Amino acid sequence: MRRPALIAFLVAIALGPGAQAATVAYALDPAASTVAFETDFGSDLITGSIPLLVANLNLDFDNVRNCTIAVELDTAGAQASFPFAVQALKGPKVLDAKAYPRITFTSTSIQRAGEAADVTGNLTIRGVTKPVTLRAEIFRPKGSAADDFSRLTVRLTGRVNRSAFGATGWNDMVGDEVRIIITARIDAKG
Repeated sequence: MRRPALIAFLVAIALGPGAQAATVAYALDPAASTVAFETDFGSDLITGSIPLLVANLNLDFDNVRNCTIAVELDTAGAQASFPFAVQALKGPKVLDAKAYPRITFTSTSIQRAGEAADVTGNLTIRGVTKPVTLRAEIFRPKGSAADDFSRLTVRLTGRVNRSAFGATGWNDMVGDEVRIIITARIDAKG
């Protein structure tokens, strides 16, 4: 991936209208996209992933405030690095996948943050909605033209406390902070 895509994106934001085309809708490539997480488990880490079902992304390289992101994850497909952790993760004390089969995120604002962008939005887990801010970086495939934004990879990182969403099971063994790493491969619809 090439970092110049991010720099070009941020330059387009700074230049304002006329720097790039208007809002562009992007389609997610689920096979090349992951939502990964990690949390502390004593001196070890529990790592895992949750399948990304739907992502509606609209990026406006003229005005970052016009960008919108809406994502939906499938809790029933959640996986974890320890076999026993998978059942616990999907069970009623953590994600409660039977009662809450989806996790959703909908952006409310996107702002430039140096060479990245901060994406703030509403995250809903277990029916509880809280504001969350994720750090976003955008990359183009190696060898693509400087003005080619047709195929991108978006990397989002952030942290949440699972207790804020009522996912309090095994808090004597598993850390409260969950670190999120999302890699989304997207293509301009057209």
